[in-house]
Amino acid sequence: MTRMKKLISIALFFFGFFWVPFNVFSQEEDSEIKVEQSAEVFLEEYSDAFQENFFEALKQKGIENYDKAINLFLECKRIDAENKVVDHELAKVYMEDKQYVVAEEYAFTALQSAPENLWYLDTAVAISQKQGGSLESLRDQIPYSNAKLKEHLALIYYQRANYANALKVLKDVKKTTFSEDLSYKINDSIEKQKASSQTVSFSATATNSGSNDISQYKVRLKGLITANNIPFLLQLSEEALETYPSQPYFYYANGYALNKKAKHRDAIEVLEAALDYMIGDISLANKIYKELSEAYNAIHNTVKANMYLRKVKPGF
Repeated sequence: MTRMKKLISIALFFFGFFWVPFNVFSQEEDSEIKVEQSAEVFLEEYSDAFQENFFEALKQKGIENYDKAINLFLECKRIDAENKVVDHELAKVYMEDKQYVVAEEYAFTALQSAPENLWYLDTAVAISQKQGGSLESLRDQIPYSNAKLKEHLALIYYQRANYANALKVLKDVKKTTFSEDLSYKINDSIEKQKASSQTVSFSATATNSGSNDISQYKVRLKGLITANNIPFLLQLSEEALETYPSQPYFYYANGYALNKKAKHRDAIEVLEAALDYMIGDISLANKIYKELSEAYNAIHNTVKANMYLRKVKPGF
């Protein structure tokens, strides 16, 4: 394998950097060819120093060594100050490091230079949501007049199960086959949510007994897991945790929902917090270990994934 191919393989293994399909409409594409072509075009333009810093930064980000990753990306930025790919990677690593203000600056810089880039927009939305930002506040900071960007924004909100904002954006989008298909999918998802909410009651009936209230939460959460209603599961588990912050099952339900929404690092944080409150419930502990193993596998940390998998006790 040539040095160039090795560098490409490193990038693909750790991050799927150049091609991460949304698969909204189940269109089959040859992603491997797209990745290699994109990677080769990107790499051929830059020096060995840029390439080595860039891929070492990706590696350091993958093992959560964020300070080193940031410094390496900044060195790439010094070599090529106008590189929007580096801006985007800096946005992502600052977000992982919870430095949201700096992350936002780099995200918007990348997006301003390439407003039709779906991945740059997705990162900008993620950072905004981490800070509790609204659709209206985001509109003021992105090139919202771009028609393709609006389509992408609606798609991103749909993928995140934020159907209200997705429909708001679609109102500003010219009617096309894409917008009509997406509108249908959003409305269909809303109807399924309504049907599920009728099956699993969310009435917050007050009870005189705290233990009864905890039991009611557990019953509702288990029903949502069975119904695979992830948006409501996330909402109700957060509510349960605010009311009863020492109940390990509520952490498990919240971590399970975060895993299903591909928020694996957030899931890890919640699920590991659950272990602090575990006393004797082997069956629940097994569920938490399995979710932690899945989350760590998703971020390519196989050491911790296997560590938690080994903790699972058979027969429970």
